[in-house]
Amino acid sequence: MAHSTQLYRNRLLALAAIVFLAVRTDASSGIGFDLHHRFSPVVRQWAEKRAAAHAPGSSWLPEEEAPRQGSLEYHSALSRHDRALFARRRGLANNADGQMSTYTFADGNATSSSHLDGYLHYAEVEVGTPSTKFLVALDTGSDLFWVPCECKQCAATVNTTYSPRQSSTSKTVSCDNPLCDRPDECAAAMANSTSSSCPYEVDYVSANTGSSGVLVQDVLHLTRENSKQQSVQAPVVLGCGQVQTGDFLNGAAAGGLMGLGMDKVSVPSVLATSGIVASDSFSMCFSSDGVGRINFGDAGSPGQAQTPLFVPGNSRSTYYNISVTAISVDNSKPMPVEFAVVVDSGSSYTYLSDPAYTLLTTSLNSRVSDPKADYSGQLFEYCYSVSPGQTNVTVPEVRLTTKGGAVFPVPWPIVPVYGSIDGGPDQPIGYCLGVIKNDNDVDTIGQNFMTGLKVVFDRSRSVLGWEKFDCYKDVKIQDSVSPNTIPWSSDTASGSPDNAPWSPDFVPFAPLTPLPRIPSMSSSSSSAFGGLSLMLLLVLLATSMAG
Repeated sequence: MAHSTQLYRNRLLALAAIVFLAVRTDASSGIGFDLHHRFSPVVRQWAEKRAAAHAPGSSWLPEEEAPRQGSLEYHSALSRHDRALFARRRGLANNADGQMSTYTFADGNATSSSHLDGYLHYAEVEVGTPSTKFLVALDTGSDLFWVPCECKQCAATVNTTYSPRQSSTSKTVSCDNPLCDRPDECAAAMANSTSSSCPYEVDYVSANTGSSGVLVQDVLHLTRENSKQQSVQAPVVLGCGQVQTGDFLNGAAAGGLMGLGMDKVSVPSVLATSGIVASDSFSMCFSSDGVGRINFGDAGSPGQAQTPLFVPGNSRSTYYNISVTAISVDNSKPMPVEFAVVVDSGSSYTYLSDPAYTLLTTSLNSRVSDPKADYSGQLFEYCYSVSPGQTNVTVPEVRLTTKGGAVFPVPWPIVPVYGSIDGGPDQPIGYCLGVIKNDNDVDTIGQNFMTGLKVVFDRSRSVLGWEKFDCYKDVKIQDSVSPNTIPWSSDTASGSPDNAPWSPDFVPFAPLTPLPRIPSMSSSSSSAFGGLSLMLLLVLLATSMAG
């Protein structure tokens, strides 16, 4: 999370990176989203229009706030985000309680990336009757959905608030409601007022950051993805956020926050339990050019590889944990090594501890023919340079054998590094193995290891499924034991995502704020539902800098 003395810029930056998702109907696999990159002309026009409305004459994205995409500073920012993410995960774990039509938000789905806080993704949602629109942060580290409401202390940038009194579909969540799990606070509240509404309070890992108010039942406006585009009102429980503290007062999640966790009251769970989607599952497909697709209600195909999800030890964590039993590179014999790992699309990179880290990186390094590079301040131990005229790089494929014998392939285990040569435009100057040596107690498979796959998070059957997939054609790709030959061109890498043959990165853009590495077990979510969550759902895939 970040603090800014220019609050209006927080608002602009929270809106600046909206990624438009064109919804495509697919009866077999759910909602299909095409993502437009945050630097595309469509996104720029959208953001500048809103920036001008809020602060005439201001820039849609202050250049000094953003690192050059693909640069070493860029990768450092992503790593800082990852470590802040791990901190939030650890804090939450310590306090954890334990073929139908598909739907999207009534206004479609949009996600954005803000440089000023720890939330990577946003969506525009409508709540109540008549409906009120909010740009809410999507938080994979909590369950409660709350919006600014009857404000006693809200961010200065808030220009829309929710009023239960003005919504004909709102209902009070009373203290005797099964969803209200704070009887002591309820009793105290009833003693000091005439209200019987269930109070809530959520504390987040960022220092002194939280939201409090009362719980309300109302409707979230969705659209059935069929030829008729029918509107549906899905009942949800949300927090009427009357008091915000800490970073929320500086523009982080100024329009509210939607928790995407596993608790039964989280919005994703509601879609399944209410029968709106056929399966309590979702899939994410990551293309090698940085374009992705997300499908709700997709349980995958009968022939997909899969492995059980598990809860480690006696923990009540519900993150996506799997067991790895061996590592192989290309068609080499699997090397036995057992470790547990969280599959986390919200993490930019992959983090492994020894012996798995050394086993994987040294094996990969022995098979790379490009010369090693020593980039100042590099995050990654193994990096390589490319020549100005080089057109391809050949990278071995990693294979992780999981519990049960299914093999998790990693077609794209590298991240490219961009830089300027002799003052010219940024171009690919090398690449690194996208694995960072872990310094905390949870190993993580990040989004870079999921590129080229469709990954299915099947919560109803407690399995993780996957298959190599062409996200554009929505078809499975045949497996291969050959190394990946990646097209590489420095001539067209000056910044246009439309003509670059290979994306400069496969990972989400991240906030720049120097966030803590792994703080001591501090605050975490303590909502009315005692919720814990996992990394899920929406991801923002970066392609390249706009010219």
